[in-house]
Amino acid sequence: MCGIVGYVGERDCSEVLLNALSKLEYRGYDSAGIAVFENDEIFVEKAKGELKNLRQKLEDGHKPDGHVGVGHTRWATHGEPSDINSHPHGNKRVSIVHNGIIENYKDIKKFLVSKGYTFDSETDTETVAKLLDYYYEGDPVDAIIKTLNDVRGAYALGIVFKDFPDRIFAVRKDSPLIIGVGEEENFIASDVPAILQYTKKYYLLKRNEIATIKSDRVEFCDIHRQPIVKEVQVSDLDMDAAEKGGYEHFMLKEIHEQPNAVKTTITPRIVNGMPDISECGLTIEDLKKYRKLFIVACGTAMHAGVVGKYVIEKLARVEVTVDIASEFRYRNPIITEDDLVIVISQSGETADTKAALELAQSKGAKVLGIVNVKGSSIARNSDMVIYTHAGPEISVASTKAFSVQMSVMYLLAFELAYAKGEISQEECKRLTAELAKIPDYIEKTMECEKDCQRVASKLIKAQSLMYIGRGLDYALSMEGSLKLKEISYIHSESYAAGELKHGTISLIEDGVPVISVATQGELLEKMVSNIVEVKSRGAFTITVCKEGEEFSADLNDEIIEVPALEDVLMPMLTVIPLQLIAYYTTVLKGLNVDKPRNLAKSVTVE
Repeated sequence: MCGIVGYVGERDCSEVLLNALSKLEYRGYDSAGIAVFENDEIFVEKAKGELKNLRQKLEDGHKPDGHVGVGHTRWATHGEPSDINSHPHGNKRVSIVHNGIIENYKDIKKFLVSKGYTFDSETDTETVAKLLDYYYEGDPVDAIIKTLNDVRGAYALGIVFKDFPDRIFAVRKDSPLIIGVGEEENFIASDVPAILQYTKKYYLLKRNEIATIKSDRVEFCDIHRQPIVKEVQVSDLDMDAAEKGGYEHFMLKEIHEQPNAVKTTITPRIVNGMPDISECGLTIEDLKKYRKLFIVACGTAMHAGVVGKYVIEKLARVEVTVDIASEFRYRNPIITEDDLVIVISQSGETADTKAALELAQSKGAKVLGIVNVKGSSIARNSDMVIYTHAGPEISVASTKAFSVQMSVMYLLAFELAYAKGEISQEECKRLTAELAKIPDYIEKTMECEKDCQRVASKLIKAQSLMYIGRGLDYALSMEGSLKLKEISYIHSESYAAGELKHGTISLIEDGVPVISVATQGELLEKMVSNIVEVKSRGAFTITVCKEGEEFSADLNDEIIEVPALEDVLMPMLTVIPLQLIAYYTTVLKGLNVDKPRNLAKSVTVE
C-alpha cells in the first residue's frame, strides 16, 4: 500500500517528508519520491528501491530548500518499479502523489492524448496529474472537483500547484488520508505513525472531502464547494509504539506484544464474569435473532474467521460461512435481513473487504466490523464496530492482529452460545474465565522460542513444506503456512490432514518437511495416523502439540510443545510457535523480515 505525506510550515520540508515516509515503510513499497517548492518552483526527485536510495540521491545531487511539499512511497500496480514510474507525477504546473487505483485511466489517457498531452510513465497516476493540469484555469479546487467527476476508482491524493506555493491540497475516496495539525504547521499522511513525531492531533478526511492545507489553517469543502467544519481528533498512539523497542525486527517485537494485546482487547469486554460486546450495539436480544453468520475477510484475518467458524458452530450451533472477501462479492451470496455479516480487517481499509461490507448492507444485512484502526473506512461504514487493541502493527506479516481477532471471535462465540441457550451462564463464565487467562499462557508459550529457532535452522534449505491439521488445527496450519511463505519465500501449502490421500500425499518424498499441528484431543489419534503416512514416505516430521503428549519414538523428528488447555482454546497458543518458526527461518535466510517483497501492509486495491 502506497504511503503519502505532505508538509506546510517552517521546517526543512525535505527532511520532514523523508522522516515521515520512514515511518510508513512498514506498508511495503518499491520506490519513493518528493515534490518540494523551492523559489516558487516545484522541485521533484524520486528513486527506485528503498527510501535510503532517495535520500542518497538528494544528498549527492540537489536537496531542495523549501517549506511546502508532498512525498510518497509507491507499491507498484501499473508499471514496473522504476524512477520514471515513481511518484510524484505531473509537470511544472501541478504535481501529485496518489494512493489507490484509477479504474478508467486508459480512457482518461486516450482523451488527454487527443488534447496533445504526452506521457512519460506507465502509471494510472500520471493520467490524474495531467487531467488536473487540463482542467486547471487558476482555481485549484475547481480543477480538483472537475477531475474527481471524471475519475473512477480508489484514491487518496496529495496535490501541489505551482501558482500556490504556500499550500497543499488533499482529497480522498476509499484510500485513507489524514490531516495532521501542528503549531503553525500542518501535515497530510496515509497513517498516524507518519506524523507522531510532530503532532498527535489530526483531522479525518472523509470520502470526496477536499482539504486546503496552509501553515496556519486547514479548510475543508465538499465537491459542491460547501464548507465543512471538522473536529480535531487526538491519537492515543505514541512514538515508542512505532519503534522496535530493542527487538531486532518489528515482527519479533509484535509477536512478544501478543499477551498484552490480547489482555487489552478482552479485559474491558468481560463484565461480571460474562462476555460483553454490547459496546458495539450488539445485544443479547440481537444475537438471539440471527439465523446465520457470514465472516468475510482476507489473508490472516480470514484465518481468524475460520477459527471463529469452528468455535461458533461448536458452541452456539449457529451456521457460519467464511468467505474470502474477493470471492464473496462476486458469488452473489444469499444474504437476508436475518443474517449477521462480520468483516475483519486489521487496517480497516482492505479494499475487497470494504466492497463486501457494502454488498452485505445492500442486501439488508447488518454488518459488524472487527478492526484495529479507529476511524478507518470499515469502522465508519459498519453498522457496529468492535475495535481490537493491538496497537500499531508495523511488520507486514500480521501476528498480534491475528491473536486479537481470534480473541474477539471467542468473546462473540461465548456470548452467542449463551444467547442461543446452547450453554448455561455457568459454562459461559467458565469459558470466559479461561479466555481471561490466555495472556499468561501466551507468555509461557514463548518459552518454546529456542525450539522454534532449532526447527527453523532445519528448514532454511527446504524447497517446499507442507502443514497439516484437523479441525481448529487445520485453521492454524493455514495461518502457519501463510506466515512462512510470505516472509521466507519458501513454497508452503496447508491441507486438512484427512485430504492427504486424496492427492496431496504424492508431494511427499525424502526430506520434505511436514509440520503437523496436533492439539485437538478428539482428533489426535487420526492425526497420528496422518503423521505415520507422511513419515513412511520420507517426510521430515515436525509436530506442534500439547505438553505431555506421548508419541512413538520414531514418529517425529522435532516436537514443539505448548501449554495444554482445553481443545477449543488451543489456537490462541498454537499460533505462537508457528509465527516464531516463520520468523526465525526468514532471519536465518538473511531476508527482510518486516518488509517482504511484493507485499504491502494494507491492500487498498482489488
